Amino acid sequence: MRLWSLHPSLLDAKGLVACWRETLLAQKTLAGQTKGYTEHPQLLRFKAQPVPLVHLGGYLQGLLDEADARGYRFDAAKILHPAAPAQLQKIPVTGGQVRFEREHLLRKLTVRDPARIVRLEPAGQLALHPLFVQVPGPVESWEKDPLAAS
Repeated sequence: MRLWSLHPSLLDAKGLVACWRETLLAQKTLAGQTKGYTEHPQLLRFKAQPVPLVHLGGYLQGLLDEADARGYRFDAAKILHPAAPAQLQKIPVTGGQVRFEREHLLRKLTVRDPARIVRLEPAGQLALHPLFVQVPGPVESWEKDPLAAS
């Protein structure tokens, strides 16, 4: 499961669809509709929010907005608690985590969509999903090994 902190516009088609699918699984998990993944590290930052499902709904809305911009047809009805990311309290993400995700995405794009790599250059301030705000710090403690991450 990979819930990117990076802006969905940076993801290739496969990455955006996978993130949508995996976030829907995360939503089911937080809603108590699954037996697995309940302690998945990618869920920790959402679980830390006052209303985790609303924040996850805001995350899904950001993905849906990008899908709409690309002409994809994601089903908005699947979002249990729709919320505009701009209206929610931002979730902090460390600069170390953003750099980690950039490098992780670069490895994926090298194989899947090399032309999209230009969106990640230069390595300065990258656009984040509208639900997040960057703060100083190392890679997040919940992050998994980059070779094991999806």
